[in-house]
Amino acid sequence: MTTDTTQQAPAAPPTDRQLRLLLAVVSAATFLASLDLFIVNIAFPTLAVAFPDAGSSLAWVLNGYTITFAALLAPAGRLADRFGRRRVFLLGLAVFTLASVGCAVAWDVWSLVAFRVLQGIGGAMVTGTSLALLLHSFPPARRGTAIATWAAIGAVAAALGPPLGGLLVELSWRWVFLVNVPVGLLAVVVGLRVLTESKDATERRRPDVLGTVVLIAAVAALSYALIQAPDSGWASGTTLGWGAAAVLLTVAAVLRSAKVGPQLVPALSLPLFRSRPYTLSSVAIAAFFGAFGAMLLHNVYWLTTGWGMSTVLAGIALTPGPVVAAVAALAGGKLGARFGHGAVAAVGGLSLALGVLWWVVLVDTTPDYLVAFLPGQLLTGLGVGFTIANLSTSASASLPPQWLATGTATFNAARQLGATLGVALLLAVVPLDESGGLAAADRGWWLSIGLALTASVTAAFIRRPAPAG
Repeated sequence: MTTDTTQQAPAAPPTDRQLRLLLAVVSAATFLASLDLFIVNIAFPTLAVAFPDAGSSLAWVLNGYTITFAALLAPAGRLADRFGRRRVFLLGLAVFTLASVGCAVAWDVWSLVAFRVLQGIGGAMVTGTSLALLLHSFPPARRGTAIATWAAIGAVAAALGPPLGGLLVELSWRWVFLVNVPVGLLAVVVGLRVLTESKDATERRRPDVLGTVVLIAAVAALSYALIQAPDSGWASGTTLGWGAAAVLLTVAAVLRSAKVGPQLVPALSLPLFRSRPYTLSSVAIAAFFGAFGAMLLHNVYWLTTGWGMSTVLAGIALTPGPVVAAVAALAGGKLGARFGHGAVAAVGGLSLALGVLWWVVLVDTTPDYLVAFLPGQLLTGLGVGFTIANLSTSASASLPPQWLATGTATFNAARQLGATLGVALLLAVVPLDESGGLAAADRGWWLSIGLALTASVTAAFIRRPAPAG
């Protein structure tokens, strides 16, 4: 690792007001990038009506965004190290906002997918630099609170996707994307005034385009295999062929990243994973977001098809979760500082699993929101707040200063890849035409339980890292 040559301006420490504005801008941008990972879930039934011939291709409206977003997070982080975190952040925010306009005016499913891919590029640039901007501006004593706030905003955005989307879909599915525009424009204007530039003066490498393309292809192949498996058959040549392609492409991406020349930024920053706390945090967040992403999409379909709720009512029914998640993220950060971030994240994963188990045990075909569904919402919201805040802190605390941008971007890539594969697994075990049946609902919920328990057990092995240096 290189000597830390991070440069930061101005030389004088930021004032409290500057820090609050910086946190507001970064959180607003992260809110948008996270929101668009999940807000489209509630619009899926409406999109299926708008594009009746799309079939399974509709899944790429979700996956086109998440795969691009995840694969480009680490390269975006390194580009920020070289060219400036402020510059990359604001450019990404502008790209994301313009792509949102494109999504709103899309004329068919593949034009929508194309603009979603462009959104993913902008989202990666924003998220890949957001936490690093905070960590380089806030003094060490205040970083825990800043990270907890950042995590709380991300958790609220992800969980608010369905309720906010439910309200917007009543106007038109296009409003799901137009809602990004005023917030994005305001964040750009304020960001130009309050964000200060920082970068690594020794960074001269270029992103490894070939390695990044191979990584994207690997995740896309695995997602395609899982999505097509219910129609083609799990043992069919199509499923096995795409699965084998995914394995080979993953191996190729790892080998490429290990052997790439010193003039290029690898698609996968393998040296990061020499840190045990960082590796465990990344694995745990991938499993947790797999559970979370599958749960959110599955609950939308259960409430609208199983219980016959309107999209607006379903959105309102899913609102208590994000409220609890916001409170829990702030409280969970303080508990993690006292008892250990891994331990509190493990409790969070267990809480999400118990909340979903509540639905398996009590939900029936007869709607009973207050008894059968709401308690599960509260438990899963608690789990989201505890887990995201503490795993984010655990991962960042194990990084030396010169790896902050790349390390946080790679960590966030793990969580978005987890969400992508969680949704693909859900569509594999619960095809959309079966989503209204109770047996199918239980299968989807058991999937989330298994992934959440995997995250909980993994987080339990995280120990407090030695101070980074």
